Amino acid sequence: MKGKDLMNESLWLVMLLVNFIAIMVSYRIWGKLGLYIWVPIAVIVANIQVTKTVQLFGFEATLGNIVYATSFLVTDILSENYGKQEAKRAVGIGFFSLILMTIVMNLALFFVPAASDFVQESMTTIFSLMPRIAIASLCAYGVSQMHDIWAYDFWKRRFPSTGKIWVRNNLSTMVSQLIDSLVFTLIAFYKVFPTPVLIEIVLTTYLLKWIVAIADTPFIYIARKWKEQQRITD
Repeated sequence: MKGKDLMNESLWLVMLLVNFIAIMVSYRIWGKLGLYIWVPIAVIVANIQVTKTVQLFGFEATLGNIVYATSFLVTDILSENYGKQEAKRAVGIGFFSLILMTIVMNLALFFVPAASDFVQESMTTIFSLMPRIAIASLCAYGVSQMHDIWAYDFWKRRFPSTGKIWVRNNLSTMVSQLIDSLVFTLIAFYKVFPTPVLIEIVLTTYLLKWIVAIADTPFIYIARKWKEQQRITD
């Protein structure tokens, strides 16, 4: 069991790095558009991965925490380099993507599968949860992201220097992640898991997102530097 847990933790760190690198590559190549591209990727992938529970660092947690948490990195970069209106636009893209995915994938479940089909049951297991997951995600995403954009702008006006990016990034994101974890978990998994498991998921989900929030700080500095040095073509 310890070997499997260690494998999960190693994979979690690898996934964290892959997500950060993907965002920065996307931003470097496509500029602001690259950040908008990442938002639907993060929202859709996170809402599929979150249906799987794993053991991480000795606790039971859901997947999807990393890729979802990176959406806060994207909105923080947008807020830092382009202003809060561009960050709000990214949130709107995330809303549209999640709603459309939920509708399209649930429509797909109504198709009568062919005799040779072997994925209907698996798709049903994952996507039949989507309406509840989607509602939870939309509520959590909307409330937490709007708070994050407001808080980032609030702290940016009080700590405007480049050297204080870490302050506005972490103060805004850590509170927003707590809001997100509480709202999403309670709506998505209430009465799905026993109460002790539910509490554990809330705590571990927030802890993991908190780690992501700390780890993403250097990447905001890099993004700001690229913008100042005019390496980004928007």
